[in-house]
Amino acid sequence: MATIILRPSGQSVDSKPGETVLASLERAGYALDNNCRAGACGECKTKVISGDFDQGMVLSMALSAAERDDGYGLMCMATPLSDELDIDYGTEDALPKLFPPRHDIPFVVVDRFERTPSIVELRLRPTKGGPLRFWPGQYLQVSPSGDPSINRCYSIANAPRPDGEITLLITRVEGGHTSGWIHDQVGVGSHLMASGPFGTFIGDPSTDTPVVCLAAGSGLAPILALADAALRRGFPHPVTLVFSARTTEHELASGLFEWWSSVHPNFTSIVTHTADDNTPGPHGRIPVILSELFTTLDNTSVFIAGSPEFVTDCEEAARALGAHPDLVHTEGFTDQSQPA
Repeated sequence: MATIILRPSGQSVDSKPGETVLASLERAGYALDNNCRAGACGECKTKVISGDFDQGMVLSMALSAAERDDGYGLMCMATPLSDELDIDYGTEDALPKLFPPRHDIPFVVVDRFERTPSIVELRLRPTKGGPLRFWPGQYLQVSPSGDPSINRCYSIANAPRPDGEITLLITRVEGGHTSGWIHDQVGVGSHLMASGPFGTFIGDPSTDTPVVCLAAGSGLAPILALADAALRRGFPHPVTLVFSARTTEHELASGLFEWWSSVHPNFTSIVTHTADDNTPGPHGRIPVILSELFTTLDNTSVFIAGSPEFVTDCEEAARALGAHPDLVHTEGFTDQSQPA
């Protein structure tokens, strides 16, 4: 068993044989930025100060040769080889922030809705072990029935509930084994296995600024969870959610937006269509029209979720409006078909 030492705090975490650094940290309750868990996005890139590790299979766009030479690694794929592995954790206290993930949790599908031509909503409840503890904005890894070797990541679309119910929004991906299985075979009463929670796209309860959320497609899922949790706890500042859909047929949660607006005076929703100019309201991609919706995003917490291209473009547009980098939080859904 290896020991991972977090610098500069000096706190340590035991790593099981064959376990990745990211998995070891999460099991011990420590947060580390991550997204794809497949060596493809680069979010978990970390400086290794000393010790040896097996990097595993990663993409060069996520970890360049120069970065490898400088001692950086992707912790979602890296496994310790030496007895001790010192990494730059970046905080003096290294306080635990996350709930340790649970693995192979059995769930049953209690409801299913066809929300758009390509997105299905599943509502799951655990059948063993009680409700899953998670932070709004985190995600699960779902395994197809009979093939636990294939995992795909889906964000949780609701805040924690006493009954443990979890909502997932799942887009059908062309050629996607797991999404195709879910769309074609999983129905009410179906059983599936999931592991989690994972991810660090979480809100800070101490946030003391207005909040703007930007989402497209099923990227709305973690945004819904964050907004739901903030509004439930009586968040006092304005919350504006901007959602992009191709047409009205592709809109998600419009009824929920209306209800939130009715019961929470500080909540506003804006829906823009990218493929239908004949409907009321704004039209066009969010990064393009953002400056028409806001004069400034200074002193505003901005949460962005969607495809990597969408996230990058929105982040650039938000910063152009004065958003401070420390207040911009992103979740880009990297292609999960990359080999792990």
